[in-house]
Amino acid sequence: MSRMRYVVTGGTEFLGRHLVDRLLARPGTEAVHVLVRGQSLNRFAHLAEGWDERVSPLVGDLTAPALGLDDHQLVALGPVDHVMHCAALYDITAPEDQQRAANVEGTRSVIALALRLGATLHHVSSIAVAGTFRGEFTEDDLDVGQQLPTPYHQTKFEAELLVRSTAGLRYRIYRPAVVVGDSRTGEMDKVDGPYYFFPILATLAALPRFTPMMLPSAGRTNLVPVDYVVDAITTLGHLDGRDGQTFHLTAPTTTGLRGIYRGVAPAAGLPPLVGSLPRGVAGPFLHARGRAKVLRDMAATQFGLPAEILDVVELEPTFTRAHTDEALRGTGITVPEFADYAPRLWRYWAQHLDPNRARRDDPLVGRHVIITGASSGIGRASAIAVAARGACVFALGRNADALDEVVAEIRAAGGQAHAFCCDVTDSAAVDRTVADILERFGHVDYLVNNAGRSIRRSVIASTDRLHDYERVMAVNYFGPVRMVLALLPHWRERQFGHVVNVSSAGVQAGNPKYSAYIPSKAALDAFSEVVGTETLSDHITFTNIHMPLVATPMIAPSRRLNPMPPITAEHAAAMVIRGLVDKPPRIDTPVGTLSDFGTYFTPRLSRRVLHQLYLGYPDSPAARGVAEQRPIPARPARRPRRTVPAVRVPRPVKQAVRLVPGVHW
Repeated sequence: MSRMRYVVTGGTEFLGRHLVDRLLARPGTEAVHVLVRGQSLNRFAHLAEGWDERVSPLVGDLTAPALGLDDHQLVALGPVDHVMHCAALYDITAPEDQQRAANVEGTRSVIALALRLGATLHHVSSIAVAGTFRGEFTEDDLDVGQQLPTPYHQTKFEAELLVRSTAGLRYRIYRPAVVVGDSRTGEMDKVDGPYYFFPILATLAALPRFTPMMLPSAGRTNLVPVDYVVDAITTLGHLDGRDGQTFHLTAPTTTGLRGIYRGVAPAAGLPPLVGSLPRGVAGPFLHARGRAKVLRDMAATQFGLPAEILDVVELEPTFTRAHTDEALRGTGITVPEFADYAPRLWRYWAQHLDPNRARRDDPLVGRHVIITGASSGIGRASAIAVAARGACVFALGRNADALDEVVAEIRAAGGQAHAFCCDVTDSAAVDRTVADILERFGHVDYLVNNAGRSIRRSVIASTDRLHDYERVMAVNYFGPVRMVLALLPHWRERQFGHVVNVSSAGVQAGNPKYSAYIPSKAALDAFSEVVGTETLSDHITFTNIHMPLVATPMIAPSRRLNPMPPITAEHAAAMVIRGLVDKPPRIDTPVGTLSDFGTYFTPRLSRRVLHQLYLGYPDSPAARGVAEQRPIPARPARRPRRTVPAVRVPRPVKQAVRLVPGVHW
């Protein structure tokens, strides 16, 4: 067998990495060069741990001119026999300009590469090129007057047209149906296609088993597992005499909503179907127009369904497979029945992709948690506590040595942790750090915004110190916002994410002398509440912890002048754990709740009390021009004198307050 050398685009993505596995398993494979962006080299290195030395990165970019490759890189490739073009933007909800850059212009550049290398181009297209065509769509068909309902359909059509119309190009085209997880393991990398409906089915699974279920005969689609697709491409790509042909990698029969329900029912514990609703029941909903479509899309989004998917949920064409069936005859490569592997798809989704999985399983075991300000105080204690619960902690901070100490302590106790030196006030550093974490570790589940800065100074002593307000906002507000914005696209794609913000009980009380600190925390509270309403259907949620005083270095300059006794950092970490596990919108304290009540019911008295506190509570030594006193240790050797008696709340009262929706003590 001749020795083969390959270039693979999209080799670090779901379909592409499975194809790389198949190429390496094929006798005669000499080298596989995977096109990978520079910022994705860490992800490549992680995947390469399961490959061998025949796989190497080819640093470039699908959306860059000429793929971002220079002559030196192309010469270094040596002879290449096949270019396997798997890279594309498969997200039907992505903006049109992004889809055009990846799917059309990217394919144009890959064609130029194949021509320059004298290699055969293997183009992974899609059955989406058939659009809304009604009737049989053959493997030789392309432009038959069909309508292309979304930018994804349009760009995949144009990309295939480019391949077919390029003179002198040797090519083979593969049109997979809707690709789902591995039929043997259920593995899938993201929520897409039929997976969008799984959360609804999970809700139905909570019904009693004797509940009679009836579904409409709608939602006809064509599903194929990823292992079938890559097995077929690997075999078809090496058969003699197949250049210029197109292959439909589709299932012989389509699967409707009822078929999906029946397939996953055993694994999901769904009530049995007892009948079928008339096909016309779903028609008005799926084909709504005008104002009715707006209402339909709003309702779908509330259930976590992208509105775009409803427009293409009913597959119009029927795909013939003459070339594919003839070429694969005798190879043993066939599409398994959906019902045979559907339970494995469901189990993998339930364990790895279900946005509500944390409510069933231990919510922290195996999760990836970013904690900012993890080098000391609440952040350090939270990192240790979260790792002790079985999570993998990404500790962020500016003090590299202190971060290393935290990570060493966690690892010595058998936990998982990694240190990342990052200043949350630096946008470039935040973007770089988040990208590094995602490339190396694949995903992030939770973010704890803990990094903070506090200044105790009356406003009359701050009239010439606007920079105090700016630097506090930079850390306490813009830093967390940067972190959230950097992670939101990733979470939206995964349909899962949770943020815990370490706010302050001072937001509820309005403590004097903190006109820089408290508004910065209040701004973060408001940001989270607004964004949380926008991301609800994406299963991205927020918890604001109105933290009381905590014995950390940040409050040390106040010494014993603090109006309330501080809690320990370990106590604060327990509150963070509650925020991660229970995910309430907010966690308050009794004193904070009392302050809220005072603001609502006795506002004049509340202002008088706070003003009295202002008069008796001095500015910090720095604000008064006094030499800084030696800070007290975070854990004093003896119990500090309490200037205000501790508030002890009876357990029944605590339990009653926890019944109040959205507010937890």
